[in-house]
Amino acid sequence: MHQKVVITGGPGTGKSTVIAALENQYTCMPEVSRSVTRDAQNRGIDQLFLHDPLIFSELLLNERIKQYQQAEALADQTIFFDRGIPDVMGYLDYLGVEYPEQFRRESFERRYDRIFMRPPWEKFYQTDSERYESFDQGLLIFEKLKSTYSGLGYSFEIIPEASVDNRIEFILKAIES
Repeated sequence: MHQKVVITGGPGTGKSTVIAALENQYTCMPEVSRSVTRDAQNRGIDQLFLHDPLIFSELLLNERIKQYQQAEALADQTIFFDRGIPDVMGYLDYLGVEYPEQFRRESFERRYDRIFMRPPWEKFYQTDSERYESFDQGLLIFEKLKSTYSGLGYSFEIIPEASVDNRIEFILKAIES
C-alpha cells in the first residue's frame, strides 16, 4: 500500500531518531533544514532562518517538494518524511513572517496520507549549531505546526513519550490499521 507519512513536531522531539530507525525497513525522506542551514553557514550566514526567514523557507519548500515528487515515483511503498511541506508555513507563522500564497497552494496540492506529531521532550531537548530554539520556543513552534496542519484539513496523531522502539511500534500499528 502506498502511503506518504509525515513525522513532525517541534524541534528536539526525536523525529530524526525515529526516521533513522525506520530507514532499515522503509524509504525515508530526511529533514532538509539542517543541510540548508549548513550550506548557508559555509557561505558565512550563521542562521539563515533568522537572517532571512523567507529565503530559507523558499529553499526548504523547494527541497520538500523534490522529496514529495520522489515519493510519488515510488507508488507501491510507504514513505516516511521527516517534516512535511506545511512545516514551512508553521515555522513562518511562529516568526510572524508573511509568505507568498504559493506556500499554501503547494501544501494543498501535495497531500500526505498520515501525520504524526511529537511535542518537544524536555528530558532530551538540546540546542546545537543548527537548533538554536529554547525548549519554550520549541513548544510554541509545536503549537503553530498543529494549527498549520489543522488549518489544511489534516488530522494527526500525537506520538507518545516512549522509547524509540515503542514510538515506531505506535506509528506502524496506526498506519497498518
